[in-house]
Formats: sequence, structure tokens, C-alpha cells
Amino acid sequence: MEEACGVFAVYAPGQQVANLTYFGLYALQHRGQESAGIAVFNGDKVRLHKDMGLVSQVFDQDVLERMPGDLAVGHNRYSTTGSSRVCNAQPVVLMTRLGPFALAHNGNLVNVEDLRQSVQASAIQFTSTTDSELIAFALQHAVDGGLGWEEAIRDAAGRCRGAFSLAIGTPAGLFALRDGHGVRPLVFGHIGDKHQGQWVVSSETCGLDIIGAAYDGDVGPGELIRFSAGDPVPARQRWCEEPTKLCVFEMIYFARPDSRFFGESLYSYRHRIGEVLARETAVEADIVIGVPDSGIPAAIGFSKASGIPFADGLIKNRYVGRTFIQPTQAMREAGIRVKLNPLPDVLSGKRVVVIDDSIVRGTTSRKLVIALRDAGATEVHMRISSPPVTHPCFYGIDTDNQDQLIAARLNLQEITDHLQVDSLAYLSQEGMLEAAHDNASHFCTACFDGNYPIEMDDSVRSSKLMLEPTGMAARV
Repeated sequence: MEEACGVFAVYAPGQQVANLTYFGLYALQHRGQESAGIAVFNGDKVRLHKDMGLVSQVFDQDVLERMPGDLAVGHNRYSTTGSSRVCNAQPVVLMTRLGPFALAHNGNLVNVEDLRQSVQASAIQFTSTTDSELIAFALQHAVDGGLGWEEAIRDAAGRCRGAFSLAIGTPAGLFALRDGHGVRPLVFGHIGDKHQGQWVVSSETCGLDIIGAAYDGDVGPGELIRFSAGDPVPARQRWCEEPTKLCVFEMIYFARPDSRFFGESLYSYRHRIGEVLARETAVEADIVIGVPDSGIPAAIGFSKASGIPFADGLIKNRYVGRTFIQPTQAMREAGIRVKLNPLPDVLSGKRVVVIDDSIVRGTTSRKLVIALRDAGATEVHMRISSPPVTHPCFYGIDTDNQDQLIAARLNLQEITDHLQVDSLAYLSQEGMLEAAHDNASHFCTACFDGNYPIEMDDSVRSSKLMLEPTGMAARV
């Protein structure tokens, strides 16, 4: 599965805000590798640079030096709504009667058709196929209709339904906002002395860490924050009240392990769910390995709780980005080895427990098992540090239609046979939530149980929900 986007913004007069934003996006590269963009405000003018590719491919020092200013908004994209084209790259920059604004969005709307029809009534010319542009047009319409920035942002957000964490740069300052459920994360901090009022907004705390910014707090679910240069205290307000529903897959997989949620790094949480997984799904084996990178902390936790030694059985090529060069047929048959290669010296003659964060279609997992057996593993026992994925996500994760989710079609034994493993077991939903050390009701678990917290258009729901009832693997 792929996440939607990374959002980053800096409001720091006197600082090289474009450079800082570049490094912030660099830290958030895992959230999207399709395109990258930065918009910089210099007085009443905005300079925008965006293109397809990784952050390091889109920007160089020459480009950044041509982007002076006091406020920058940046974005990494992986498409969940809208195709993979440069016109769909962000930030979205539009002009209003109060001047330009730049908007970066992480998440996905579920009332796109209604919103598109309402903004089309204003004779707007669409330039992309993204829901992010619809949010920007709704904001533009509200400002041009006579509202100030704060009122217009609240008005536009009120017309949106779904997941949206936003960073919005304006001539009046920087704004950060999360949808009422807080499905996607968003944090803020400051650079240097807090009394200087130099602010940073990021999808995750790792974006703050890379530029030496201090973490001040989360943008709360349903909260709108206004950051003003030189103001040591941001203006915070609740724009709506909804039950908190943070995507639990942020905890399990999407966010970087060094990012902090609920006062601790996600490494600690992932280590903990590995321990729970070991207690719930005991097995006799010689070594435990994790699928890099997200499976490693859980594998270490599994090893600690089970007493089975941990080993590095898979080596990841960390320089594999998006490529448009097709492998040869022989390479395709070899499977996943472009990104992962097994170590026969570690695996040969061993009963192996392999820990992964999830199984979606099962294609990669099956190739992995074949590779482990080719490397000499005598038994392969697969343990998954999340429950079976039985439902697609509509809130910003690029999951398949339901008929392509293996756990929605097959029961546990059928999946075991398909993957050609000696045994297969998943973490229970109760264990996943218990390990989070927060109220279990505060998480969105729709991909595991189909309990979607946000009402969506029928056209959106029917586009992915192919099978009902579902979740056969979860019931076995």
C-alpha cells in the first residue's frame, strides 16, 4: 500500500525557507514519491516549482536559490485521487482578491462529485483531476465572496467530507488544519527561540527533526491554527467537533519509525505489537526475520517475546525509487529481488518466522516466500503485525478494489496455501489497538472491519466495495 502525501511548511522571515522545506520534504519522502513541489511567498508574489520525481530529482541548489522569501509550502505526492501527471502535483497556487495562496493537502475527499458541482457553478476552469484542487477552488470562492482568510478556510473545510490535513500559505500568514476526525497526522513546531515566532508545519515529527525544529504539538482533529511571523503563540480554534479517528495504519506502517505519536516513537509501538503477535501466534522456529523496513521493529519485538533469535535474513536495496524501466522477463520471474535479496548464509537449513506489516494482494508475499525457500529455508512461517486487510481505504491510502484484497476473498487456510507457507497468522485487532496506549475508539480501522467513520457518496463507495459480506480471513 502507498500513502497519499507529505505536507510541509515554514514561516520564518530571515531564514532560507525554500531550503528548509526541501529538507522537510526529504524527510517525508516515504509518504509520496511521484512528485514534489514548493511554493515560496516573497512579499505579495509567489514562486512555484514542482515536477514529477523524488525531491532530490525535482530540486537542486540553483532552483532553491531562485526561491527567496519568508514563507514556503511544500508537498510530496502519491496519487490516490487524480492520475500521475505533473498537472496534479502540489502545492496548488491560486489568486484571490486578498492575494495568492498555496495549498498542500494530505488525505482524500469522499464527496468529490458534490464539491465539483458546487465549484463548477462559479465557472472555474479545472487544471487538474485532484480533490486537492477542489479544496483550493472552494477556498478561492469563499475569499472572493467577501470572507477573510480564517473565515474562508473554515467555510471551504465545511464543504469537504473525508480526510484532509492542510497547510495553507497566504499573505496574512500560515494556516494548518485537520479534518474533524483527524484521519491523517499533522504537527507543528518552531525554529530557534520560540519568542521569535518562526514556525514549521509537518505531516510527521521527523520533518521537524531534520531541520532542528522543536516539536510543540499536534494540529488537533477539527482544529485550525494560524501562525503569524514574530508571534510566539499561534492562534488556535476548533472549526468542527467529530470523534477522533486517526488512521491506525499510520502507526503500523506509513509514518516513519522515528516519528512520534502519543509521546513516543512509532518504533516503540511497532516493537510492542511484535511482542503481542508472538504471544498470540506462537510457533517453533530457529530464527525470526523482518521484511525491511517496516517489519523490522515488530520482528525484534516478536523475537524478544518468543525467545527465538532475530537475524537479518533480507537485504533491502535502499536506492530503488520509482523507475520507468521495465525489467526483463527473467527478472520479473525472479520476483522481488530488485528491492529485497535473501541471505542464504542466514536462512539455509533454518525454520524461519518472517514478520511483515500487512498482506494486501498477496503477490509480493508469495514471491518473498519462494525467495526464502530458494535461499534454503526449511520452513517458512509468516506472521503479520496487523489484522487481515479486508476493505479498501477511501481516506488517502492507495488500496485496491475489494475484489483484489486477498483477505476479502479467501479464508486463512486458502491464503496459507496460496502463499505456500507452513503457517500464517495475523495480529488480532484487539492486540493492535491495545498496544497503541490510547483509547481504541480514537482510531480508524475501516480497512480491517469495514466500519467507515465518514459518510461517503454512493459513487465513491461502490467504486471499491465489490464484495459483501467480506473479511473471511478475519473470521477464521
